[in-house]
Amino acid sequence: MFENLTNKLGNVFNALKKRGALSEKDVDEALQDVRIALLEADVSLEVVKDFVVKVRERAVGQEVLKSVTPGQQVVKIVNDVLIDALGTANSPLEINHSPPVVMLLVGLQGSGKTTTAGKLALHLKNKEKKKVMLASLDIYRPAAREQLRLLGEQAEVLVLPDSEGESPESITKRALASSKVQGVDVLILDTAGRTTLDNIMMTEAKNIFKLSNPSETLLVADSMTGQDAVNTAKAFSEIVNITGVILSRTDGDARGGAALSMRAITGKPIKFIGVSEKLDGLETFHPERAAGRILDMGDVVSLVEKAQETIAEEEAEEMMKRLSQGSFDMNDMLKQIGQLKKLGGLSGVMSMLPGIGKLQKQMEAHNFDDKVIAKQEAIIYSMTKKERSNVGLLNASRRKRIASGSGSSVHEVNRLVKQQQDMARMMKKVGKVGGMGALKNMFSGLGGNSESNMPNGMPGSIEEMQKMMGKLPMGGGANKFSGMGLPGFSGKPSKRIK
Repeated sequence: MFENLTNKLGNVFNALKKRGALSEKDVDEALQDVRIALLEADVSLEVVKDFVVKVRERAVGQEVLKSVTPGQQVVKIVNDVLIDALGTANSPLEINHSPPVVMLLVGLQGSGKTTTAGKLALHLKNKEKKKVMLASLDIYRPAAREQLRLLGEQAEVLVLPDSEGESPESITKRALASSKVQGVDVLILDTAGRTTLDNIMMTEAKNIFKLSNPSETLLVADSMTGQDAVNTAKAFSEIVNITGVILSRTDGDARGGAALSMRAITGKPIKFIGVSEKLDGLETFHPERAAGRILDMGDVVSLVEKAQETIAEEEAEEMMKRLSQGSFDMNDMLKQIGQLKKLGGLSGVMSMLPGIGKLQKQMEAHNFDDKVIAKQEAIIYSMTKKERSNVGLLNASRRKRIASGSGSSVHEVNRLVKQQQDMARMMKKVGKVGGMGALKNMFSGLGGNSESNMPNGMPGSIEEMQKMMGKLPMGGGANKFSGMGLPGFSGKPSKRIK
């Protein structure tokens, strides 16, 4: 999401930073490029006009034009205006009421509404510790109720049993009664969608809204439809009291215009975004973090929070201990790969690091992607237990066997072995010179208040590791991928990224 916009805005701001002192003409020319970039990202014209006016009002002030770093000041202004446009702050769900709290999901057919219902149920169960029930009111789409039942099983939440011959209104009444009897905290009602906004659909949604009296009425909109998603939100707002929006399929939308337009035009906050097809692929929407991603400032806070959720502290402590002893073998590398996959894979992690946007294409060109991770994993699985524990056993014949078994070349096997050996030596050295504080923060110090360890938007541990390991591809000017030891990064790349 936002990739195209990030790249274009990055080019504009890089040019501004190089100019030094700025005139009003320089600002106006830059804002014209910003205007074009926003329109190409499918941001509403109304929003674009308002955005550019607000930025210019702040950017032509004496404190900016006379600043020592005027280019940086303009970037900060754009960041602030972006946050305002996206909603200023996260809007949490209204769930702390007398149970059962009802959440009504509405939207067009094909917007990902039923899948989102399952994702939302999992989110409420795991993160909010709520007892959840799902109920399908879709009596029209074939297998809609069966789909929701399967999603409920995967999320391990209650699902209202089907009953033939019921209307959506009668199912709503039965769901309310059943949720009370079973002590449910949150009841999620998945309404039927239509291919178009018709009177029948809207009347049905209105009736269900009155019967259920929901605490949250959430519109699920497909971000890939751009301004159509915004128009859908406006239409539903006129019929039912939409309290928030969930943008689905943001992982397939490189423009991001719907997100930028939604809050400004509808006045409704974006509460969640769908970031993958997986059941856990639902993220809370934070305007300030989204603005950071758009401007290629990264989203390290979200990365740390995700690490907190996916990497057990005991596991991290054990890894840290082994690394300090130089006991990093192929089994440890396999665990590291598993942790990386839980965090969204190589692409997911890199997308949250500051300054990485400009290197995305180069990364792809040099095959720095999740396919590399999969290949490395296959190589390790092709080793015996003894070989994983001691790569010194890997003679030429064994390496040839491993290459054949993993569908790779001997060269790729050799490169992975060298990467593991370099990682082991490096970590042992770090431990000896007193760098365990950085290691602990990197692997296990992801608990507690994540914000407190983030001066200048970046964890201190990452900065320390950067000094010890050489340049990382996370800031402007990085021209190579160094041997950090992370899966997907070879110790010495065959080609430099220029």
